[in-house]
Formats: sequence, structure tokens, C-alpha cells
Amino acid sequence: QVQLVESGGGLVQTGGSLRLSCAASGLTFSNYAMGWFRQAPGKEREFVVAITRSGGNTQYADSVKGRFTISRDNAKNTVYLQMNSLKPEDTAVYYCAADRTSWYRVTDYNYDYWGQGTQVTVSS
Repeated sequence: QVQLVESGGGLVQTGGSLRLSCAASGLTFSNYAMGWFRQAPGKEREFVVAITRSGGNTQYADSVKGRFTISRDNAKNTVYLQMNSLKPEDTAVYYCAADRTSWYRVTDYNYDYWGQGTQVTVSS
């Protein structure tokens, strides 16, 4: 079956960095656009960033532009999220998701598969 497994979350101070990874199995990874979403306590899940199948195009939420970078390695079936200059408002559970589409989409209901999430906590 399809599995998406996130890793790399943790506790970091304001201004610090983390790199999340999402390893996919059970699907043809290069056939899927990939996205990262996050959900803070008491808030709805929100779009963070997405990347097309080839990795040639990306879309970022305004709140993370210039600080976060998404990338993928189709040979390793893995998508990454490099997060720099972290802020307390970035604190959330981060989820990766796979969307069988040729482009990227920013709405969570379009995504076919989801990981279990990894906690990111940014202390002030």
C-alpha cells in the first residue's frame, strides 16, 4: 500500500532551521506532484508549498516565501522541505501529500495520499 513517512521535525529556536523529509513507497513517485501542508493547534490545515512531478515548478504560500524551499529526488522517492528563519508561527504538524496530477494544487482535498505528520515547534 501507499505510504508517506515524514521525518525531521523537532524543537528549534526562532531563527533556526529544520529539514523535513518525506519518503514515499507503494506508488510511482515521479507520477505525483507533492505538497506540504501544516496544521497548528486550533487551526485548519493550510497549504505550505507544492512541487510538480519533475520538480521544475513550485508554489509557495506567501507566509513561507523566501524562507522555505521544497525539493524532490525522484530516484530516492523523497521530497524535502528546507525551513530557514523559522518563526513561532511556523509551529505546527507538517504533512506531506501526494497528488496524481501533472501540475501542483494548493487545496488539500485534491491530494490522494497523506503522511502521518511530523511536529515542528519553534520556541521564541
